[in-house]
Amino acid sequence: MATPLFSSETPAWAAGGGGDGRWPEGTILVVDDEPGMRNFLVKTLAPRCRFVAAAESAEEGERWMRTQRFDLVILDVALPGISGVQWLQTLREQGYGGEVILITAFASLDTAIEALRAGASDFILKPFRVPQILNAIRQCHERARLRRENFVLRRHARPSRSDGTPLIGSSAATQRVRAAIERIAPMPSTVLIQGESGTGKELVARALHARSPRASGPFVAVQCGTLAPDALARELFGQARGSHGAHDGLFVYAQGGTLFLDEVADLPLPVQAGLLRVLEELHIRPVGSQQTIPVDVRVIAATNRPLADAVAAGRFREDLYFRLRVVDIELPPLRQRREDIAALVQHFIDTLAPTLGVAPLNVDAEAMALLQRYDWPGNVRELRNWVERSLILGEVNVSALYPPLRERLRPTDDAAPLDLETLQRRHIQAVLDSVGGDKTRAAQLLGVSRRTLERRAAEWAAQDGQSR
Repeated sequence: MATPLFSSETPAWAAGGGGDGRWPEGTILVVDDEPGMRNFLVKTLAPRCRFVAAAESAEEGERWMRTQRFDLVILDVALPGISGVQWLQTLREQGYGGEVILITAFASLDTAIEALRAGASDFILKPFRVPQILNAIRQCHERARLRRENFVLRRHARPSRSDGTPLIGSSAATQRVRAAIERIAPMPSTVLIQGESGTGKELVARALHARSPRASGPFVAVQCGTLAPDALARELFGQARGSHGAHDGLFVYAQGGTLFLDEVADLPLPVQAGLLRVLEELHIRPVGSQQTIPVDVRVIAATNRPLADAVAAGRFREDLYFRLRVVDIELPPLRQRREDIAALVQHFIDTLAPTLGVAPLNVDAEAMALLQRYDWPGNVRELRNWVERSLILGEVNVSALYPPLRERLRPTDDAAPLDLETLQRRHIQAVLDSVGGDKTRAAQLLGVSRRTLERRAAEWAAQDGQSR
């Protein structure tokens, strides 16, 4: 007998996930030996999901499972040959982790208990009304969504930390990045973000997502250098039945949204080939599977070192490099936008103080001048950490930058050069001011003895007296 096969004409993301059992991105397999029940379920479900297939036996259902990924199986208990409960047990043993609704016209308490023990998500008696089956599907949809979110949170994805402002400041460099975000965000193109560690690459990626037509979809971030090649391939593309257990990959969990590949230069070469295939074909192939799954995902990649250098060294595929670099955004280090430091400091004080439950701090002009001359090798992340430490200590702790201060403090381009002696004096005075003139506390913060501090203060006082 020919197997009925229906595919919804409704676009995958057009119908939403409302309370009427709609699962527009979902795929469902109906297994029932009664033609009338199969046709009823297929006609009911086809307009509500992306793909519906039907089978009249467990054996035929098994053939479907080998060629297609299904989010949900609606399975009759009484089937010719292998029963529905027996096949469900086999599916679970093989690693199928999707939802399964068992249906039967001959129910008993023992059958229901056996079904639940076998791993059924729900158990419905025939005959049933359309709202009943749709409500069961809605609940399965919600369970699957929560399971995916938990998977993402447990693995590589990180909850959003963005406050909606990707870059603070008004420097020319910052304005160029903002303009690039506004121009690129609505486009479907792949984006490569390059910049040193701590410059805000993930915040820019989240801003691109938030300003795109995919904003209502998921944003999934993954660190590319944290796993071995095989494990990373399973995380990205999913795992078919096997020793590692079947599960969807992050590409599936990012459907309709954005997948952010952080530190993509660390992507192992074997996984690079799989990623290139996905970008070219818009399908993924789970590890250990012969089937392909269509994906609708925008890829944004980021790297803290020039990707072109990795290509030249043979560590990164040139064809993948060009695929990722359809559009690129270069993030400037903080030392190239020093005029943004004051705004960043105030922003972090305003946002961190309430979170920490402490009073905000006032950074005077002298301390701000020292901050603006520091090179900030850790960029905005280092500045944020400095503000947080200062808030916890309850003082403008410029000394946290010392001794690197001696090596990295330098005058701004439009200021007269200052010698190290002058910089040290200003720094020590700023620390003294921050603790109300308490020399013991200032000496502790500076890492020197009180006697040394007093000696230096006396020397500077004598110099001041001679200069008058």
